[in-house]
Amino acid sequence: MANLKTLKTRIKSVKSTQKMTKAMKMVAASRLKKAKHLVELSRPYAEKIREMTSDLASNISVRGGLNDKFPLLTGKGSNEKHLLIIISSDRGLCGGLNSSTVKFAKHKVNDLISQGRDVKILCIGKKAYEQLKGIYEKKIIECVNGVFRNNINIEVAESLSKKIIKLFDNNEFDVCEVIYSKFKTAISQEQICNQIIPAPINYNPNLSNLESPVNYEPSEEAVLQELLPRNLTIQIYNQLLENSASEQGARMSAMESASNNAGKMIKNLTLVYNRTRQANITKELIDIISGANTV
Repeated sequence: MANLKTLKTRIKSVKSTQKMTKAMKMVAASRLKKAKHLVELSRPYAEKIREMTSDLASNISVRGGLNDKFPLLTGKGSNEKHLLIIISSDRGLCGGLNSSTVKFAKHKVNDLISQGRDVKILCIGKKAYEQLKGIYEKKIIECVNGVFRNNINIEVAESLSKKIIKLFDNNEFDVCEVIYSKFKTAISQEQICNQIIPAPINYNPNLSNLESPVNYEPSEEAVLQELLPRNLTIQIYNQLLENSASEQGARMSAMESASNNAGKMIKNLTLVYNRTRQANITKELIDIISGANTV
């Protein structure tokens, strides 16, 4: 049985850990509130710009305007080279969020390799990179860290989208997909794989048979040319916000569980401490009484 000093040290250590987990939970809850608000604001805008691009592409398709002038929309006629963008966090202590993302990514990579595709990986967040580099180090072309260190803004997404478009223009890949954690609730996140290049456009059959009631200046082609990179930026921005909110939700949940477990451990250690202390007192009393009886 452990002595009283050891038990007292362990209780003090667990209490110190509990204070940290409670503080981290409060910080994560505060950040989650802001991240959730940003996600809820970005979702309608991301959906609307995707819908606008679809409607405009439907109008142009009537006139035979969809050709190699819009590679971000139509692709380059091949799907042999795939770029997977894997979004994870830069910090740990967020439960199994990053492990779930990495597991999902491994399944996707192995599936593409089994189909004979050439796969390249771009990691956003060092946690996915640390877990994947041992297996797919030769396929990882870059790791972007520090995205989630500060507030995520549109400039960060724009910088990433320009980097991706540059790789696409240099024929580094034919298809680009993003793997990230979609925020559902504070205790529930879902791993998603979305294709962003070529843009997954659902042609509107109602518009394809009618002339557009909207006049575009200078032309539909020119507007679409400007809209496609913007759509890419907004989709990446939304995905970064989704992953950020998922990270804070997972961290809050993990720290709450850790605090509860620490409380149970403190209770059990205190019980053992009291029992040990009482046993020592009883032993001392017996020794005193036994010594008195021998006199």
